[in-house]
Amino acid sequence: MDRVILHSDMNSFYAAVECLYNPEIRDKPVAVGGNPEKRHGIILAKNEKAKKAGVKTGEALWQAMGKCPGLIIVPPNYERYLRYSKLSRQIYNRYSDQVEPYGLDESWVDCTNSVKIHGSGEEIAQKISAEIKDELGVTVSIGVSWNKIFAKYGSDYKKPDAITVITRDNYKKIVWEQEAGDLLYVGRSTQKKLLKYGIYTIGQLAESNLDFLVQIFGKMGTVLWRFANGLDDSPVKSFDEHYNGNERLIKSIGNSITTPRDLTNLKDVKIIIYMLTESVAMRLRETGCYCQTVAIHIRNKELHSFTRQMKLQKPSDLTNE
Repeated sequence: MDRVILHSDMNSFYAAVECLYNPEIRDKPVAVGGNPEKRHGIILAKNEKAKKAGVKTGEALWQAMGKCPGLIIVPPNYERYLRYSKLSRQIYNRYSDQVEPYGLDESWVDCTNSVKIHGSGEEIAQKISAEIKDELGVTVSIGVSWNKIFAKYGSDYKKPDAITVITRDNYKKIVWEQEAGDLLYVGRSTQKKLLKYGIYTIGQLAESNLDFLVQIFGKMGTVLWRFANGLDDSPVKSFDEHYNGNERLIKSIGNSITTPRDLTNLKDVKIIIYMLTESVAMRLRETGCYCQTVAIHIRNKELHSFTRQMKLQKPSDLTNE
């Protein structure tokens, strides 16, 4: 029996939450980012109207404002986002105790053992979508499939406020015809390498020689091949909010981002690092944990990477430390 996995993605999450607190800007192009007066920083998130104007996540504020002169930029408020993230998980938990957060705005939900009670995966997705819209005031896109990778792809397939069901009967039509870069964990650099060898679509990746992919990408070649063929069997790792910090088995907490361009400006780099640090610190506080060692991992467009880490003077859950 196939699993029933949902991936829920709250649409334009940061910007949508800001619009709830500022209803007067709801029908305008909105982005969450740095300091609009000094035009410093980058775009962290944007709503659909800003997206239609060409605004992209990760680009400089001055670039975004050049594309969209009426763009309203608001500073990030992570405590608000954390609150709505928790509220969304409470809704997911109505249908399953196996809920795995993927950032603040996305979650996998394993509903395999829930279908006899709550209906099919698609019916559960419809219920979740309606409840989040009614109770939280934001919309979600949900993918339904038998594995986490295709469920994640489904939530990206149609936006906003949509449900996509990917089955063993239709996955080749829905997934395989799309660009390889649309597959989870295929970043710009990996996609460029695939293009170099004539691999343009997810289907071509799936039908590629496995030994050849391993020769190019190492162990990641096997992972990509399995993902493209729908062979991902990784479990949905539940997040239990009722345990305190001492009862948890969490060994590390991290976050990452792939920017749409290389960051060469120190101010932009600092903003990205601060954003990621604040996200990690919030999750530390949320789980009742403290960290002793902080590490940063950077990878460039040639897939070259390096890691640096340091030990704090004392365990902390604060962003500024």
